[in-house]
Amino acid sequence: MDSSPPRYIYIPDQWSQAAESISCSSTPPIVFICGAKNCGKTTFSRYLLNIVLQKYTKVAYLDTDVGQPEFTPPAFLSLTIVHKVTPDFTVPCLKTPERCLFFGDVSCKRDPSTYLSYVFAIYDYYQKEYGISVNGENPCNIKLPLIVNTPGWVKGVGYDVLVDMLKYISPTHVVKINTSSENKNLPAGEFWLDEEHDGTINLIEINSARQDSLNRSVPFPKDARPLHDIRIMAYFRQCFSRNSNISTIKELAHALASHCPYEVPIASIKIRHLHCEVPSSEIFFSLNATIVGLAVDSEGPENIPWCFGLGIVRGIDTVKGVLYVITPVPHSSLEKVNLLLQGYIQIPSCLLQVQGCISPYMSANTLAIN
Repeated sequence: MDSSPPRYIYIPDQWSQAAESISCSSTPPIVFICGAKNCGKTTFSRYLLNIVLQKYTKVAYLDTDVGQPEFTPPAFLSLTIVHKVTPDFTVPCLKTPERCLFFGDVSCKRDPSTYLSYVFAIYDYYQKEYGISVNGENPCNIKLPLIVNTPGWVKGVGYDVLVDMLKYISPTHVVKINTSSENKNLPAGEFWLDEEHDGTINLIEINSARQDSLNRSVPFPKDARPLHDIRIMAYFRQCFSRNSNISTIKELAHALASHCPYEVPIASIKIRHLHCEVPSSEIFFSLNATIVGLAVDSEGPENIPWCFGLGIVRGIDTVKGVLYVITPVPHSSLEKVNLLLQGYIQIPSCLLQVQGCISPYMSANTLAIN
């Protein structure tokens, strides 16, 4: 198994040593990766994932970065079980998560408390499903290693959120990536602990991989908005087979405009707006030609709406009482959906500006979901 990164991605010795030491832990590690924005957390987490996969057949990946998630479109928190190495660190790699929650925004600033409750819920699921040590009676119950990727908001409320996450997850290893700009870094040492601990936590501090000629850290180049759009377009490209001749934005826009949507009875679903309130008289206007999370409304006390993926509401027929939805989510999962979540994720404007496409998309040919 080749875990080495492409030649144009520089992995310093410090990073290699950190990843090797984590993978050689005597027990499956729970690794929490943190640091300022654009310091290389995602690149290191991908590299670490490949190294740990040399020892374990599968690794759990908890992604809490709703702005730049690793395996999902933006605005999701997710737990993905990874079986294979990622060959190219520069290419977005969409995977179907085992559990995910649609937060509806690319930052937790609007609602930190809900964000934290989502992080805790997904981590609790991981502990319940995979946190069972090997024993003689049931040798299949092997505890999976876990890698936790985090956002780069490390000041103010963002710092408080990070500390709460660290205290709740109690990782075995914390990897803190520092830059040469001291004022942007997290505090030195085990900043999240209130008092002395028993030494079971391994704190590993490494420097950002990108340096200039004076050995100063250079941010990993990221332009957030285009990356968001690329992820969303790649996600809805999954509505079509890989053999489909769709390689440009124009081709994708035309394919979506002519794609047969699902017909969803309005009476069979609930609609929830995230981070804002919409008057009941405006609900359908707000949904038309938007992206929504396709979820299951929970009746439990925590009311955690586990999500299956995203859909585009192509149109609404209030006379017939139906919504028209495009989604790559399989029909078997759609049958469980009874909740639409609308946040701040929008259809990329480049798809709506293609000449010859009608927006909002409408079609007379539909697939009914009962």
